[in-house]
Amino acid sequence: MKALIVIDMQNDFIDGALGTAEAVAIVPNVKRKVSEYLSSGGTVIYTRDTHTPDYLSTQEGKNLPVIHCVKGTPGWEIADGIYSDGCKVVDKPSFGSVDLPKVLSEIPDLESIELIGLCTDICVISNAMILKAAFPEVPITVDSSCCAGVSPASHENALKAMAVCQINIV
Repeated sequence: MKALIVIDMQNDFIDGALGTAEAVAIVPNVKRKVSEYLSSGGTVIYTRDTHTPDYLSTQEGKNLPVIHCVKGTPGWEIADGIYSDGCKVVDKPSFGSVDLPKVLSEIPDLESIELIGLCTDICVISNAMILKAAFPEVPITVDSSCCAGVSPASHENALKAMAVCQINIV
């Protein structure tokens, strides 16, 4: 079975506290990709960056002092039209999810993993590397048209870094 991992397509990363024009621009591509996976019988799993109100006192918050994705706030929610009912959501307190490999290991006959979402240069690359380590023989792909980084340059740098690590970039 094919699995699509939708990384942090949350309001705060699209047009909220940390939003960018590039993030807004990929939303139609992300919606289309999710629809394609669901209509072909694939599995779709979402990650959700999840912080608490004391975010600014955390290590991440001290390095990125912008309150975002606080659990229960509108910015924490996956953007309208992207989440599909019945799909699994994995909340994560940091860039990469250590729970994601366990969730994927429960999929029978996992044949491929594709990642899309935000931000290419932080959470997409972190999760891609975790999954590459956990599933070295499963092909992993990142669709660059469904990703955006903090900046266009850092998006491109992350894609190059993942390609060197044998992650397919399309």
